[in-house]
Amino acid sequence: MLLRALRVIGASAALTVGLAGTIACSQPSSVPGGGGAGSTSSPARTDAPSLKVSTVARGLSHPWDVGFLPDGQMLVTQRPGRLALLSSGQPGATVTTVEADFADVLVQGEGGLMGLVVHPDFGSSRRFTTCQTHTTGGTADDIRLVTWELSADSRSARKVKDPLVGGLPVNPSGRHSGCRPTLGADGALLVGTGDTARGNIAQDRGSLGGKVLRVDLATGGPAPGSPFAGSANAREPLVYTYGHRNVQGVAVQPGTGRVFTAEHGPTRDDEVNLLRPGTNYGWDPSKGGTVGGYDESVPMTDLQRFPDAVRAVWSSGSPVEAICGLAILSGQQWGSLDGALAVAALRGSKLLLMTLGADGAVTQVSVPAQLDDTFGRLRGARLGPDGALYVTSSNGTDDVVLRVEPA
Repeated sequence: MLLRALRVIGASAALTVGLAGTIACSQPSSVPGGGGAGSTSSPARTDAPSLKVSTVARGLSHPWDVGFLPDGQMLVTQRPGRLALLSSGQPGATVTTVEADFADVLVQGEGGLMGLVVHPDFGSSRRFTTCQTHTTGGTADDIRLVTWELSADSRSARKVKDPLVGGLPVNPSGRHSGCRPTLGADGALLVGTGDTARGNIAQDRGSLGGKVLRVDLATGGPAPGSPFAGSANAREPLVYTYGHRNVQGVAVQPGTGRVFTAEHGPTRDDEVNLLRPGTNYGWDPSKGGTVGGYDESVPMTDLQRFPDAVRAVWSSGSPVEAICGLAILSGQQWGSLDGALAVAALRGSKLLLMTLGADGAVTQVSVPAQLDDTFGRLRGARLGPDGALYVTSSNGTDDVVLRVEPA
């Protein structure tokens, strides 16, 4: 259903504001299997804490993702093929360009330098991995994960594994490129990918597009426990879930290890999904290969064609918000928002805060007034080790990294 934020009157000039209100949301009646019948609820307003929003850095161009270094500095990928180092996560941080060879990055449409994850052993290895569209001689050939090593002075980075994982399909236009990497609770690399706007990709488990992948961060091979281990197709053991359209956010719930994703719908039904290994999420614009092209009139979760497909735990209805980065708030300082999903929206130009039930159901959606069409399109959302939420804008010029915390 249509999402509407109830703004706080007179809050536009304030540095700290309360949540503007709650929004009725669509949710399934049962969530762990995601197969319950849909229903509409209008939950009561939550007594949520006030939020403080500060600008950490500005002057960026389409900052796609942020990664946190042990010394408090932050790496920021920018879609045009640039890597920035922020001196801290505090307001007024200095921004330094990290010299790195991005000459082979295909910067086109939705493609370019995208997701980022800092390795858990960065303190000794100084390694991080990016997700990027790739071109050879001007021809788009794949989307790949590349592992880098940051120099001791943090002024440059060199490739150490190119690719860590390659062969993800790419659209020369850059459409539906994905691509968000996140570390799972067990240290495996979870990667949300896009279907590159090709009808047969999402349901083809031999393709790495339209999937969530689960990768060994050291080798680039399948992480132990793959739901498709032993497949004759070399790529299929990398697949964790399939039947996705364009996964833009991946987050892991502290304590449970449950994985949530944010995914773009066509003209309706952006989805937040709760992942179950080896399952189908029901996107099939080829209608089982019976139509050519890319038929976006099909449901995001096509239960008629795939009765066992996993339903979303939240769907936008119409219009879409173009949800993107996804983080899970954690810590007592967040009050009633402890454990909530924070979801950035591009088209909606807002931050959605989704309260979860114990079973993973989305029970309520709220929008902070200070992040409702205030900074333009919002793309990245990551929870920092300091407990603050970091959000990036994606307008193309003078983009910002924001710090969001309870007041």
